[in-house]
Amino acid sequence: MDEIRIKPYVHHAQYYETDQMAIIHHSNYIRWMEEARLDFMSQCGVPYKKLEDMGIIIPVLSVSCQYRSMVRFDDCVTIGVKVVRYSGVKMDLEYAFTNTKTGELTTTGTSSHCFLNREYRPMSLKKDYPEIDAQFRKMRTL
Repeated sequence: MDEIRIKPYVHHAQYYETDQMAIIHHSNYIRWMEEARLDFMSQCGVPYKKLEDMGIIIPVLSVSCQYRSMVRFDDCVTIGVKVVRYSGVKMDLEYAFTNTKTGELTTTGTSSHCFLNREYRPMSLKKDYPEIDAQFRKMRTL
């Protein structure tokens, strides 16, 4: 079986993402976490669009973000994503934002998710989609 190699997600901070203090507005980090999560899932062979087409919905249950240092317009940040818990029904992720130029850790975050079917009822990937469950279990080791 081929080894999955994940390339880090890189976001180039845009001017419109800044606030009155000329730093990135705090709400954008949550958006960047979503961008990084979707990229990570695609690289792992479980693109979100494919899951939605299969009737699998992955809502956010909770999200948190800890700001360590400022990101400014035109900075590039590399966002690492790590699956820290996966049960087949729920999944927890951690994020680490690093300034691409300086290597400084700027932000950390977490998000929790569950898996729902088209009727918005909780589902078990292990039971309903074992092949997808296997992919998520692999993600936990990356």
